[in-house]
Amino acid sequence: MVVVLVVMSMASCTINRDIMFKTPVDHTFDMPVDTVGKAFRIQANDMLTFRLFANDGFRMIDLVDEQQGQRNINRMTFNYLVDWDGTAKLPLLGPVKVSGYTVRQAEMFLETAYAKYYERPFVQLFVNNRRVVVFPGGGGDAKVVQLENTNTTLMEALAEAGGLAKRGDARRVKLFRRKPDGGRFVYQFDLSDINGLEHADMVMQADDIVYVHPNPELAREVLSDLNPVITLLTSTILVIGIVRGFSQ
Repeated sequence: MVVVLVVMSMASCTINRDIMFKTPVDHTFDMPVDTVGKAFRIQANDMLTFRLFANDGFRMIDLVDEQQGQRNINRMTFNYLVDWDGTAKLPLLGPVKVSGYTVRQAEMFLETAYAKYYERPFVQLFVNNRRVVVFPGGGGDAKVVQLENTNTTLMEALAEAGGLAKRGDARRVKLFRRKPDGGRFVYQFDLSDINGLEHADMVMQADDIVYVHPNPELAREVLSDLNPVITLLTSTILVIGIVRGFSQ
């Protein structure tokens, strides 16, 4: 009996090792200021596709020579990285702080800045490397979801990842979001009933991590861990029985 208890205690060390980001029962989670309709904002490490035109973009929409116009647009399209301090080094302007702005706010800000050099400047910005990592609740399973739209919600990100896994606990959906100082906010939402809809509409930010806590599977994993031991004990008892049978 003692041997069995020792074996079970050793086997239990491997139970639910695929569960990540555990928090104490009394852990205090951060509270989002506004979970609905919060627009995507530019942040460090974003890659910006930048286009600049004069005369309110007249040349951009001049379709007299469509192929030549497209070539001209491509020549005026450049990519710029947002540095760790939230600035991007742009032509003529040099380092400009763009983090914290929505895409439209950044466009308006840059149009004002370029008005010193161009007549009625027209700016287009795209953020093309935005992504979130979603753990849908299967333990170690995860998927990287590209944010094609600037208003992708938590529910859409979960849908892109295939929805909640069979083991996923909808009552414990965690969101890890970067802070300006480099740390992360830790939110937890209950999406198990209609009251969680306001959290489901939360707009995703680049580098968010969504983690659906898996339900533990104690019985299955205990049996899986003990199966080799049970097989060994059974084989040993069988061999002992055979040996005793021949010795009689």
